[in-house]
Amino acid sequence: MSSTFLLEIGTEELPAEFVHSALKQLQQMVVSDLKDLRLSHGRVRVSGTPRRLAVQVEALMDRQPDLEEERKGPPVKQALVDGQPGPAALGFAKRCGVDPAELQARDTPKGPCLFARVRTPGDATTTLLKERIPAWINGLQGRRFMRWGDGDQRFSRPVRWLVSLVGSELIPVTLSAAQPAVQSGRLSRSHRLRDSTLEIAHADDYVDALAKAGVMVDRSQREQLIRSALDQEASACSASVDCPEDLFEELVDLVEAPRVLSGEIADCYLDLPPEVIVTVMQSHQRYVPLKRENAHEDPLALQARDVLLSKFLLVSNGLDRADATIVRGNERVLGARLADAEFFLNVDRKSPSETRRDGLDRVTFAKGLGSLRDRCDRIAWMTERLIESLSIPPDIATHAKRAAHFCKHDLVSQMVGEFPELQGLIGGKYLLEEGEDRHVALAVAEHYQPRGAGDALPSSDAGALLALSERLELLLSIYAKGDRPSGSSDPYALRRAGNGIVQILWDRGWRLSLQSLLSDAAKYWAERFPSFAVQPEAFVADLSLLLRQRMVSQFEEDGFPADLVQAVAGESVGDERLLSDPVDARERLVLLHQLRGDQRLQAVQAVVQRAAKLAEKGDLGSDQLSPKGVVKADLFESESEASLLQSLDDLSPLAQSRNYIQLAEGLQGAAKALEAFFDGPQSVMVMADNPDVRRNRLNLLGVLKNQASVLAQFDCIQS
Repeated sequence: MSSTFLLEIGTEELPAEFVHSALKQLQQMVVSDLKDLRLSHGRVRVSGTPRRLAVQVEALMDRQPDLEEERKGPPVKQALVDGQPGPAALGFAKRCGVDPAELQARDTPKGPCLFARVRTPGDATTTLLKERIPAWINGLQGRRFMRWGDGDQRFSRPVRWLVSLVGSELIPVTLSAAQPAVQSGRLSRSHRLRDSTLEIAHADDYVDALAKAGVMVDRSQREQLIRSALDQEASACSASVDCPEDLFEELVDLVEAPRVLSGEIADCYLDLPPEVIVTVMQSHQRYVPLKRENAHEDPLALQARDVLLSKFLLVSNGLDRADATIVRGNERVLGARLADAEFFLNVDRKSPSETRRDGLDRVTFAKGLGSLRDRCDRIAWMTERLIESLSIPPDIATHAKRAAHFCKHDLVSQMVGEFPELQGLIGGKYLLEEGEDRHVALAVAEHYQPRGAGDALPSSDAGALLALSERLELLLSIYAKGDRPSGSSDPYALRRAGNGIVQILWDRGWRLSLQSLLSDAAKYWAERFPSFAVQPEAFVADLSLLLRQRMVSQFEEDGFPADLVQAVAGESVGDERLLSDPVDARERLVLLHQLRGDQRLQAVQAVVQRAAKLAEKGDLGSDQLSPKGVVKADLFESESEASLLQSLDDLSPLAQSRNYIQLAEGLQGAAKALEAFFDGPQSVMVMADNPDVRRNRLNLLGVLKNQASVLAQFDCIQS
């Protein structure tokens, strides 16, 4: 027989982020343990609200099936004495719980041995779950766990009740480490504002019983209701909701009985920049702003009237009779926060950006690295180097240098002090308001982009230059100081900075030799910080390793197969080759991916690998891309050698100019010449007795291998 299993962990108000994480953990633990316990079941559903985590397992069998297994015992010659079970056989039978007469002798690779067939009766499901439920609760992981009372129980918030049923049968569970101890029962609790208990008679009644008590426990149902209500409210006023997915997920996990309500902000606050209002609403208050239809997205907009409606939406967890009170209270809170923002904005406007930049002298960047103004100077130096290396047009160069001068001025502003999420963006707006060139202001506003995975990249060349400079300066300064990211510890977000560098270069298509730039910068940093005793070569090697790792990570995150990534950016590829042009590396990876998708990569791979296998027996340098000077036609003994030489002559300019598309096609075309060289009527023995002929043939194959290596390390690619 089978029944529905229910576990409800009732708590004080849980953080939304823990609810989301805990449900995933519960799903994995329950499914895994039921499999290990040999308990077949139907669908496993997990759900949660701020006050409870729930697991429902449909059609869970009421008893474990008996386990039959065969156990191997001692060798027959040791176990039997005169054909009868001896001490070894008797001991083995006793351990297995079987009659010695039931032991059977069978042949094994090590000779005849005794075997016993052991039958272990299955346990009742309730008995098994009684042990597993506390383990599931104690196995949940999260941040900032707490203890309460005098007990040792740890959880995100105090556990107040447990409901654990299989069908209508109660599973007795006690959390004895909690204070007071929590014992499982049939009583759950209603919505907090109803303040009542309810009895769950049967596990199948759970969702309906809670619904009657004002709790929508099904998380997917809450998702659907909230999303539908938000869209409906927005459509009614010809607007669109500005609700990022992470905010939406949080809203779902903050409520038990969701109601979408609307409020108004005072008209005067629409004179604030739109990002200020949105940040207050989303990050500080968990409200949903409404954007005007066809609103022009301008990162430097100084006021929100053309972007946002004065109406906003909120997801309430209250009772319907309190809607007006809830809206009024939230309007007052939002108004107070926006009034603060308005005050900070007005204070900042009294000081020009140049004055704020001077104020950076009073703020330390990091121990040993001087002030934030010193950092701006280093960013300006790096911007100059990038302009030279990338041959940036004069007008863009002027904008980038001016933006580097001002890039951190807003870090000492009142607005960024209150809303750090707006750093850079507010700085750009202030500059534009003071009459600075729009390109300069936009570069300052964009230089923190991308802030993380999935974030937008700078839209302007000057912004991209400044973003590169800022990240390179960060890596160089922190590495010079001696700090490195390790494990999950990366307090300066150096890995994210490395990701940003490669993403920006790929996005702009800028062919930058990071290796050369880092070498020049290492000398500059060594001169600026003699106390750090920077060793330029080791310094560059450490930074190169980080950037290599970030390229590999970003490639894989972008969905490229791991073997192709290794062929382009793996350990067998030198730093100089990889980092001399990150755009080149991505282009080669994209081409390899296309070749695989078109079913052409295997043909190229077959040519290269066959040549490379024998070429390893030679001593040709890996930089030899032309057969001239290393292959002598007068040593040929077969037309197949001349044909292969012709193929190498054709491939040589393609490899040297890095014309990857035609090089791949040429390698494919060389298949016939290589086949004739190895297998045709005019085939040759590569490892000939004559040392000169042997070297000549190995050099033919070595040049072909080197030409192919310009495209990728083919030995890393799986067939």
